[in-house]
Amino acid sequence: MNRRAATLLLPLLLAVAGCTATAPEAAAPGRPTPSRPSPFADCATLTTAPTAATATPASAPGDPLPELSLSCFTGGAPVALREIPGPAVVNIWASWCGPCRKELPAFQRLSQSTTGRLQVIGVNSRDSRAAAQSIGEDFGVRFPMLVDQGEALQRALNRNAFPLTLFVDGQGRIRHTDTSGALDDARLAALVREHLGVAVPA
Repeated sequence: MNRRAATLLLPLLLAVAGCTATAPEAAAPGRPTPSRPSPFADCATLTTAPTAATATPASAPGDPLPELSLSCFTGGAPVALREIPGPAVVNIWASWCGPCRKELPAFQRLSQSTTGRLQVIGVNSRDSRAAAQSIGEDFGVRFPMLVDQGEALQRALNRNAFPLTLFVDGQGRIRHTDTSGALDDARLAALVREHLGVAVPA
């Protein structure tokens, strides 16, 4: 068989064998590509109280969390903020905010070091889902993430700062609101100890 005949028969043989030279159908132009799995934890755990929660006095000052329900990044039923048992640290952030990106790894380490004693919760605001997902993947953020693209939480708190962090006690009351900028591990641990009575391992 000469070379020209072989060249003509090759596509036919590939088709019979089930091979094609075209791109996979999922990557065809105009078709959505499958979404990547979320890096963030499911929000179902947010209604379970930390097992070794530190109680704060009933007379402790502070306003309750706003009466709002926010969507979970991973889907499922919306989460009512007032039903989240404390103590909890709620970090409101956006991917385009430099200080937010800088402090996210410290919040992830706080989440890991206080498992069972404190809930660390993210609230992604004024952001795109793709950008938030990329930051979560790049920075290894695994704690539960709520979504508030309408800024309902910030409006209810009458705060417009980024980043914004709430320290919520065991009675669901906001003991401290931090707008000082990017928090590092030491400052975050000090705030948790001072306002929530939870010691963070070094």
